[in-house]
Amino acid sequence: MTDNHRHDHARGGKIGRAVREVFAPHSHDTSDSIDDAMESSAAGIRAVKISLVALGVTATVQILIVVVSGSVALLADTIHNFSDALTAIPLWIAFALSAKAATRRYTYGFGRAEDLAGLFVVAMIGLSAIVAGVESVRRLIDPVPIDHVGWVAAAGLVGFIGNELVAVYRIRVGRRIGSAALVADGLHARTDGFTSLAVLFGAAGVALGYPLADPLVGLVITVAILAVLRTAVRDVFRRLMDAVDPELVDAAEAALAAEHAVTAVRSVKMRWIGHHLHADAQLEIDPATSLAEAHRIAHDAEHTLSHAVPKLSSAFVRAYPAGDRIRLQTPEPAARQR
Repeated sequence: MTDNHRHDHARGGKIGRAVREVFAPHSHDTSDSIDDAMESSAAGIRAVKISLVALGVTATVQILIVVVSGSVALLADTIHNFSDALTAIPLWIAFALSAKAATRRYTYGFGRAEDLAGLFVVAMIGLSAIVAGVESVRRLIDPVPIDHVGWVAAAGLVGFIGNELVAVYRIRVGRRIGSAALVADGLHARTDGFTSLAVLFGAAGVALGYPLADPLVGLVITVAILAVLRTAVRDVFRRLMDAVDPELVDAAEAALAAEHAVTAVRSVKMRWIGHHLHADAQLEIDPATSLAEAHRIAHDAEHTLSHAVPKLSSAFVRAYPAGDRIRLQTPEPAARQR
C-alpha cells in the first residue's frame, strides 16, 4: 500500500471516511472470497433477485400509504421508485449472459454485456439527477402545497430505508465478485434513497412552517446524486477502458519476478471483462533453457498468478530467452512493405 493510499484512509477521521464511502465506495477492483466464475455470476443474479424483492416490498408499503392518504403526489413518487427498481433487470440479463460459454465469434465470452449494462445504470442515475433538479427548481418558482404531510413523511422514510438497505447489499456483493456494474446499480438505489430522504425532510420542513424547505432540500439531494453519479461514471468508464488497479499489476510483477528461473518480467497486462479478470504476461528466462523447461516455467508462473492476484479468471504467460527481444507489433503484410 502506498503512502498516498494510507493518507487517504487516515484523512478526515471516521466520519469523513463514512461520508466518502456513501458517495464513492472504496474498491480495489478485487474479489475477497468468490473465485469461481460460475459461482460469482450466480451470486450477482442472486443479489439482483433479492434486491428486486426488497424494493418490491418497499414499493408495496408505499402504495398502501398512498391508498390510506389519498395523495396523488405521493403516488407519482411511488411509481417513480418502482420503475427505477426495474432498471436492475438489464443487469440480471447481463449476469445470465456472462455465464454463457465463449463461442467462435465471441471468443472472450459475454462478460462485456455486464459493463454495457453499467452504462444503462449510469444513464438512469443521471436521469434521476435531472428530474430531481428540474422538479426542485420548478417548486421554487411555483411552490406546490403538500397535503397529508405525515403520510408523505412516512412514505419517504420507508423509501429511504428500503433503498439504502438494497444499496448496501448490492455494493457489498458487487465488490465481492468484482462487478463494477452491480456496484453502480447499488449507487443507483442509493440515489433513489436520497430522493425519498428529500421527501422526508421536505415534509418535516413544511410541518414546521417552512414551505420552501421541500425544493431547497431537493436541490441539496440533486448535488448528492451528482456526487454519486461521478463515482459511477468513473468506475464504469474504467472498466470499459480496461483499467485495473495498479496494485494488482504490482502484485503480479512481484510474484512473477520471484519465480524460479525467471530473470526478468517484460510486461504484465490485465483487463476486466465483466467481473472476470484476465492477465497476459511475458517473462525472460535463461537462453539455455530447453523448450520443455520453458513451458513448465510458464505453467508454474500461471499457477503463481492465480494465487497472487484475487479474482483472476485466466492467465496467459509466455517465456522468452533473455536478450531475445520480440516485436510486439504485428508486421505489415509483405505486399505493403515496399
